[in-house]
Amino acid sequence: MSKLEQILILDPPSDLRFRGPFTDVVTTNLKLRNPSDRRVCFKVKTTAPRRYCVRPNSGVIDPGATVTISVMLQPFDYDPNEKSKHKFMVQTIFAPHGASDLEAMWKDAKPDDLMDSKLRCVFEMPSDSEKMNELESTKAASVLNASKADGTSGAKAGSMDDAEMRKVMEECKRLQSEMGKLLDENRQLKDEGLRMRKANQYDSSVSKSSAMLSKEPASKSLPSLLVVIAAIFIGFFLGKFVL
Repeated sequence: MSKLEQILILDPPSDLRFRGPFTDVVTTNLKLRNPSDRRVCFKVKTTAPRRYCVRPNSGVIDPGATVTISVMLQPFDYDPNEKSKHKFMVQTIFAPHGASDLEAMWKDAKPDDLMDSKLRCVFEMPSDSEKMNELESTKAASVLNASKADGTSGAKAGSMDDAEMRKVMEECKRLQSEMGKLLDENRQLKDEGLRMRKANQYDSSVSKSSAMLSKEPASKSLPSLLVVIAAIFIGFFLGKFVL
């Protein structure tokens, strides 16, 4: 008896592609669709179980239903010269009517009843242009989220009732009035300081003038005193010679 052909439709059908950089967990999805009118059990196996995390890795798909499998590649040091040899296999079997113990069903399954599909793993590193596009997409998403947040806050502000708006306007007017008073007081203080500096300068100039005037008589009286002393000495000498 020939082996049964896979009943499930896989998307992607043959390759599981993982895009780097591989410094963090990289996830790709595998969709399993059951086009038949019978329930199908599945298992997902890999040749490198330590490198991947598969959720869910087994289960039952109802007729016409689709299941999405998340395949998570763990971080590793990527070498572009090393080709990936990792493979996955999706193994399936029709669920027997009334079967409840799936583990026992898999153990009792005959090889001719099993269906399987194999997929290879492909590692891809984004090019420089793709990195720039991804970066620009990320920035655009950030700007869009920020604008949405601003729009939400604007909508909330727009929903403010009239009473709250009046309170806000009154508070703004009060603050403006206090600011005007402070500015007037500041100008008055500046004018007062200017007047005090001018008064101090005037007092200083008056003091200097008085000091100079007080020195002038003393300087003028000094020659007169010298003349008197000189006359006394002359008279003394003349009297001595005459005698």
